[in-house]
Amino acid sequence: MAAACRKVWEARGACCRYFSVSAFLRCQDGQPPKFTPPPKPVIIDESKPLAAERRFLGPEFIPPGGRKKPLRFYLERDMIQRRKVLNIPEFYVGHILSVTTADPHAPGKKSTFVGICIQYSGKGLGATFKLRNIIEGQGVEICFEIYNPLIQEIKVLKLEKRLDKTLMYLRDALPEYSTIDVNMAPVSLAANAEVPVNKMKVKMKPRPWSMHWEHPKYQIQGINFDFYLTEEDKAKVKAWSKPWQEFDMMRHSDKTEIKKKIWEEVNAELKN
Repeated sequence: MAAACRKVWEARGACCRYFSVSAFLRCQDGQPPKFTPPPKPVIIDESKPLAAERRFLGPEFIPPGGRKKPLRFYLERDMIQRRKVLNIPEFYVGHILSVTTADPHAPGKKSTFVGICIQYSGKGLGATFKLRNIIEGQGVEICFEIYNPLIQEIKVLKLEKRLDKTLMYLRDALPEYSTIDVNMAPVSLAANAEVPVNKMKVKMKPRPWSMHWEHPKYQIQGINFDFYLTEEDKAKVKAWSKPWQEFDMMRHSDKTEIKKKIWEEVNAELKN
């Protein structure tokens, strides 16, 4: 095309140095060519993993510290077979979940419970998570076994982390922090987006509480204890603290290698 246009232009005796193809097209049919916009660029943030490549390994797969080759956890890899049948999504403490279980005494032979995840604990096939909700003014908690065959569906309604690894202190907090709409619609989140962290500080009921949540062993950050503790209580908390444990290397085992090995095994099994 370019060579043909150049010959036509030279035949006319033009000595211009630059040549416009659009001008040549206009001189053929007398109409300007139709403008075609360029395709929109696709921006991919390579710093964030794709949803299909997100390396989420349930805490129940990681054995406790000090047990590098536990036979029990090797035999309990039957968890992978259960995950092939039931889609167990990624969720953390603070997420709002909807769990549907088989119930022969319920209408439709199944029941659904909606609540906020306040605990995710246990290892292997014994891993459990606990949901809490306020129903008709009464606090209701249900503890589910993740690999229980009676569970038909686990749906994440809202992805949201909290500052603490456990929210058991919501039992002693105001009911508004545990009240979840049972008809709540799922809140969507972009596939490549990070899970947001809710840094909210809850308001507690008057003491005494069910547990000494101010104790350093709980490492609670979601409560502002300055509003509830006296100077005497603060002195007790200071006496309970053991800051040297943070630097005790025997208490913190490196599980990087075993996590990598387990992830490769789980990922290979799930793809089969």
